[in-house]
Amino acid sequence: MAAFRYVAVDSAGALHRGQMEAASEARVIESLQRQGFIPLKAEPDAGGGWASRFFRLEIGRPGLSRADVADITRELATMLGAGQNLDAALRFLIETADNPRIVKIMGRVREKVRGGSSLAAALTAEPRSFTRLYVSLVQAGEAGGNLSDTFERLATLLEQQRKLAATVQSAMIYPVLLVITAIGSITLLLTKVLPQFVPLFEESGAALPRPTRILIALGDITSAAGPWVLLILLLTGLAARQALKDRRVRRWTDGAVLHLPVAGNLIRQTLAARFSRTLGTLLLNGVPLIAALGIAKETLSNLAAAEAVDWTIGRARSGAGMARPLSERGIFPPRMIHLLRLGEETAQLGPMALKTAEIHEEQARVAVQRLVSLLVPAITIVMGAAVAFIVGSLLAAMLSLNDLAG
Repeated sequence: MAAFRYVAVDSAGALHRGQMEAASEARVIESLQRQGFIPLKAEPDAGGGWASRFFRLEIGRPGLSRADVADITRELATMLGAGQNLDAALRFLIETADNPRIVKIMGRVREKVRGGSSLAAALTAEPRSFTRLYVSLVQAGEAGGNLSDTFERLATLLEQQRKLAATVQSAMIYPVLLVITAIGSITLLLTKVLPQFVPLFEESGAALPRPTRILIALGDITSAAGPWVLLILLLTGLAARQALKDRRVRRWTDGAVLHLPVAGNLIRQTLAARFSRTLGTLLLNGVPLIAALGIAKETLSNLAAAEAVDWTIGRARSGAGMARPLSERGIFPPRMIHLLRLGEETAQLGPMALKTAEIHEEQARVAVQRLVSLLVPAITIVMGAAVAFIVGSLLAAMLSLNDLAG
């Protein structure tokens, strides 16, 4: 018998950590499942101090990317939907995979399944690849005997999440490149072009216009303090990252970004889409509401939104429902609250949550387009104004030299 550390979730969504003696990881997982828990991780307790924990953290098994998991899920949904059994579907997946990590990880999963373990338990042993949401849906699908439909919904969920994230990231590439180009162009003018004219101005001995003097001072500061400014920005970024680890700072920051003009609306729509699609997918797969809320909460990267869902879980346990507590915190868009309330009243919460997700995914795409349509002209105008100021200041100085010569 060996000692194992485990992390598991109960039916109410609460997290449990502990130790257990068993013959293998599979035995730990089976024991937790018999007790009504959803296992998230089980690993040997190697003991040791911080060095041992650091070593296990850094040298642990690498996991699959989100794109890999989405592709795997779609292939499994297709194979199971075509009438293949689970072992055949896993074998086909392993044999056709181009990524060695997929072959290795899914090979371990197949070995556990062939050894008598459930698919959910086998996936639980790969926590770096498969999330709590993923394992919970698979476990519900196995319990209900509809694993094919479960993988179909899972594939749709992961693909929609990837599509929404790709939409936001792709739309922001051009504004980011434009900002980098603007900063680089202005820096180049101040540090390379302007110094070519300074000796000419100094030799003339003429009084330069105020804009030109300001420009020369900015060029001197940029040339002398540029590396220090970069260092300060880097240190500021590291300090901000460390500060965000404090829950109070993170809560305030995450709440503040939700009230930003334009960008705040985009974040709200994205959170609503992710929460609604996750909740609807879980409910349609037979996961109870309280547990589904607890799992959906973990998919939210915004702490203010996650705490709003946590508050809702507490109120829902006391019989207050879900929509009303969510509306009291004022985090999610009113349209989402209204549609979820309608789903509760008609006993169609799962399908209505998925419909809500579709609406807010479209709203998020519209918000992205609106944000980009505002950012690009604003950056272009600021860049043009800065370049015009630099060129105008140089021309004003040259004209003053011409007047002095005349």
